[in-house]
Amino acid sequence: SSGEAVMNLLKKRIRPRDIVTRKSLENAAVVVAASGGSTNAALHLPAIANEAGIKFTLEDVTNISKKTPYIADLKPGGKYVAKDLYEIGGVPILIKALLEGGYLHEDCLTVSGNTLGENHKDIVFPKNQKIIYKTSKPLSKTGGFVGLKGNLAPEGAIVKVAGMKRRKFKGKAKCFDGEQSALNAVLKKKIKSGDVIIIRYEGPKGSPGMPEMLSTTGAIYGQGLGEEVALITDGRFSGGTHGFSIGHVG
Repeated sequence: SSGEAVMNLLKKRIRPRDIVTRKSLENAAVVVAASGGSTNAALHLPAIANEAGIKFTLEDVTNISKKTPYIADLKPGGKYVAKDLYEIGGVPILIKALLEGGYLHEDCLTVSGNTLGENHKDIVFPKNQKIIYKTSKPLSKTGGFVGLKGNLAPEGAIVKVAGMKRRKFKGKAKCFDGEQSALNAVLKKKIKSGDVIIIRYEGPKGSPGMPEMLSTTGAIYGQGLGEEVALITDGRFSGGTHGFSIGHVG
C-alpha cells in the first residue's frame, strides 16, 4: 500500500530530493514525449523541479522531445487506449523499450528503493503487439510535442504533434480576452473554417492559474472544425487535445 511504501522510504532514509533530480526529470520528459503524452508536462515538470531547487524549463522539455522517438500508438493521436497498454504489461513495457534504446538514465533512484534499471531488468518486451514500438523502428523519430518560438512567443510555446495530420496552418486571427468570450463565439458559430483563435490572459497570472482550454477545443471539435481551426493561447490544454492547439505562449 501507499502507507507501507512511505514507511519503507522513511526506514531507508530516502527523501524526495534523492528521487527528484535533473536526471529523473529528464526521464519523465522522455516518457511523456515517447508516449505522445500531454503538453502539461511542460507545466508540471518545471514546477516540480522548481520545488526541488532545480532549473528545468519548458525549453528543456521540448528539447528532449526533439531527441526522443515517438513509440506508443495511443489515443488521442493513435489507435489504442490505456486498457490495451495495460493488457500487454503497462507503462513498464514503454520504459523497457526506452531503456533498451538508451534513452533513459537507468541509474535513477525510485520510490522502490531500487534504480529504474533494477526495477525493469526482468521485464520482457512483448512480441506480436503494435501498441509499443521499439525505438529502432518508431512511429516517428521525434517525440509527441514540439517547442515553438517566434514574434508571438519570444519565450516559447508548445504544440502536441502526435497524430497531427497537417503541419502548416494559415488563417485570419480572431482575438479574445479570456476563454469564455472565445467559447461564446464558437457556440454562436462565429468561428469558421480557416480561422485562428487567439485566447489571451489565461496564463499563470492572468487567469489566474493557467486553466485548460478544454471547453473551447471541445466545442470546436463538436462542430466538426477540429482540423480546420487553430487555437493559440497563453493557457494550456488537456492531455486529450489534438489538432492545431498551441499553448503556454510566453
